[in-house]
Amino acid sequence: MRAIDVLHLGTPRVIACWEHEGVLVDPGPESCLPTLLAALDGEVPRAVLLTHIHFDHAGAAGALVRRFPELPVFVHARGARHLHDPERLVASATRIYGEEGMRELWGEVVPVPEANLQVLEGGETVLGEYRVAYTPGHASHHVCYLHEPTGDALVGDVAGVRIDPVDFVIAPTPPPDIDVELWDVSLDILRGWAPRRLCLTHFGDVADVPAHLDGVQDALHVQAEQVRTSDLETFVEWQRARLAAAGDADTVAAAVQAAPPEHLWHGLRRYWDTRAELS
Repeated sequence: MRAIDVLHLGTPRVIACWEHEGVLVDPGPESCLPTLLAALDGEVPRAVLLTHIHFDHAGAAGALVRRFPELPVFVHARGARHLHDPERLVASATRIYGEEGMRELWGEVVPVPEANLQVLEGGETVLGEYRVAYTPGHASHHVCYLHEPTGDALVGDVAGVRIDPVDFVIAPTPPPDIDVELWDVSLDILRGWAPRRLCLTHFGDVADVPAHLDGVQDALHVQAEQVRTSDLETFVEWQRARLAAAGDADTVAAAVQAAPPEHLWHGLRRYWDTRAELS
């Protein structure tokens, strides 16, 4: 299992596509597709496994299918329809980033034909060796994969952001469907797998699995409490100060690009507001 750094916006250590024997786990955005294809060096991928459909993880899926028409794309049922018809997803993101920002950050979002979609619920084993678990919390359609021959867990965003080699952990909490309680359950699922290592999209691998998962859980709850009691400006200042104390300038820049503090606040603010509405 190797991490391909797709060099998002030319920045190292922001987004990794994990590859093993032609299987691509979270290929990244279409804007980074040339870097990914160069790393494959002519090898034709045999499958794409998506942990979830956020553009930084899955944006290149449709473009890969356009290039390799037989390529299967595995995704949870809650996300599959948005891959097949991404119009609403793109429209929502464009309101946030603008058309120019969308092109620069994510590139072209190409629909995945329905025939190429392999729809997951969780509990399956796919391609003969990847165990699937449904792991919501970061996204309602998030799954993780355990590559059973190696013991590697491909964990998307549920196992957090940690820019190797710094140990500082961030719980990535963008809107719209952060759920702290479900995230706690998903972390317990990963603990139950007892994997050899965690393969993070943002960024690198982690060998001390129990300590890292505890760090993700701690980060999630600390961030949630900070958002509950502070406004956006205060939270952003707090998060940036923590990052600056934890790593060098390049590592901080990669962490901010992978998990913008503003996004962390908005996702958790929505979580708290939803809880208040339901109470």
